[in-house]
Amino acid sequence: MKTYLKLFLRNVKLYFKDKGLFFTSLITPLILLVLYATFLSNVYRQSYVSAVPAGLVIPEKVLDALVAGQLFSSLLAVCCITVAFCCNMLMVQDKITGARNDIMMTPVKKSTVAISYFTATFVCTFIICMIASVACFIYLAIVGWYLSVKAVFAIILDVFLLSMMGTVLSSVINYFLSSQGQISAVGSIVSSCYGFICGAYMPISSFGSGLQKVLSFFPGTYGTSLLRNHTMNGAFAEMQKSGLPDVLVNGLKDGTDCNIYFFGSQVSQPVMYAVVIGTVALLLVAYVLINVLSKRKSK
Repeated sequence: MKTYLKLFLRNVKLYFKDKGLFFTSLITPLILLVLYATFLSNVYRQSYVSAVPAGLVIPEKVLDALVAGQLFSSLLAVCCITVAFCCNMLMVQDKITGARNDIMMTPVKKSTVAISYFTATFVCTFIICMIASVACFIYLAIVGWYLSVKAVFAIILDVFLLSMMGTVLSSVINYFLSSQGQISAVGSIVSSCYGFICGAYMPISSFGSGLQKVLSFFPGTYGTSLLRNHTMNGAFAEMQKSGLPDVLVNGLKDGTDCNIYFFGSQVSQPVMYAVVIGTVALLLVAYVLINVLSKRKSK
């Protein structure tokens, strides 16, 4: 346990000590929040306004809360994964610099090293994503706050689970990387593609039916939907209180992926949680098996 703690603290310390990597991970979500609020907010606002039939009006404050909630969920859905890949770069960098070989020459177990990388990545990712969440909460409080205490804790749980999913996914992929070029390539692919396939940049409902069915197999889709529900349901409830018809509210939920459908059947939130947790468990098993098999191969 002492050896694990020393390795864990060493990995966390090296991450935060690398000012370039740390500030990039920290500032990127905040920059994205500013960019989303500046450029995407008007797009989201117009989409809500155009979806409302003539004669009906969404209260201005509620409209602001809907836009902010969609921005909030989009940002966190992407950052929980991309930040994990940034935090997990140390595992590859240790291979490049030879530090991994130096560590393995000591009596420390290979499993202890693997666990220390994993837990350090998760802790760093969760810290960065929670800082981003606080910034988003502040933004919501400014433009329109309709979150309950239960919703706030649900969002924190979502961030926890998605940070864990990002950690295990990056651990499995980064295990096979061994050069700076590979790190850059994987980071670019994940940062540019993940937001689209999880429905963060564009709602899945805006794609064709065939692509919707394909993307319904991706666990990130359900993680995004969970965040959508927990950041926007308060505003939707306020719309219903203001007298807007349920048909309109449900249509907006469909259009923003609060309601996700798997081959025509609506997926409930407990099932969404089961998909995300199940994915984390499967990836974790894969990471353990990779380390076990590589240990046997080395012998």
